[in-house]
Amino acid sequence: MTEQRIGPDKEVTLHFALGLENGDVVDSTFDKKPATFKVGDGNLLPGFEQQLYGLKAGDKRSLQVAPEQGFGQHNPQNVQVMPRNQFEGMELSEGLLVIFKDAANAELPGVVKAFDERQVTVDFNHPLAGKALTFEVEIIDVQSV
Repeated sequence: MTEQRIGPDKEVTLHFALGLENGDVVDSTFDKKPATFKVGDGNLLPGFEQQLYGLKAGDKRSLQVAPEQGFGQHNPQNVQVMPRNQFEGMELSEGLLVIFKDAANAELPGVVKAFDERQVTVDFNHPLAGKALTFEVEIIDVQSV
């Protein structure tokens, strides 16, 4: 029997660490239970998942993920200036996460970037948008599904 390699119709168990170019670690499973996902189930961004194809249990890699394959480029159109009265009763601070509902009633998170008595600037870009990332992986198991 040949070793299972990551690809379509596979379930993968792995440890990972997601880091920034400056070495800061954003998320990691190396100090806890490994993550398990089915290829194509949407738990990993396609740009991350594609780089795992062909790996097998026991493989360790450090993968570079460009913004286009990760969380996309920072989009200036996703930074909105809103009237301060839409935040009535809220104690605002820079970096505060605020949640809005879009037309389909889905949650849309944004981060307060600036505010004064008249307006509030909110960035709806993903916090990792525009960033090159390092994706450290250790493949624990690969199974057919």
